[in-house]
Amino acid sequence: MSISFAAKIVVPPDTLINVIGEEAVLLNLKNEQYFGLDPMGTRMWNVLTTSDSVQTAFDVLLSEYEVTADVLRRDLTDLLEKLLAHGLVELQG
Repeated sequence: MSISFAAKIVVPPDTLINVIGEEAVLLNLKNEQYFGLDPMGTRMWNVLTTSDSVQTAFDVLLSEYEVTADVLRRDLTDLLEKLLAHGLVELQG
């Protein structure tokens, strides 16, 4: 799946999130599947769901972590593909 970094990430109303410490558990109410996020995944979730675009989130995360742009792009795309596949987020635009 090709994800446009110009798109905005939207959380559908049937996705619940519970943050416990630095980790999070997401629940898709439609299919009742749980999805866990480690501290890095939780930070990515927070930035993705509050940014105007995936690119904006990418830029914020790149400034926060000591990681190459290629590695972050791959990791962010991988997380987004999983979240989309589980119906936990939607792309807008």
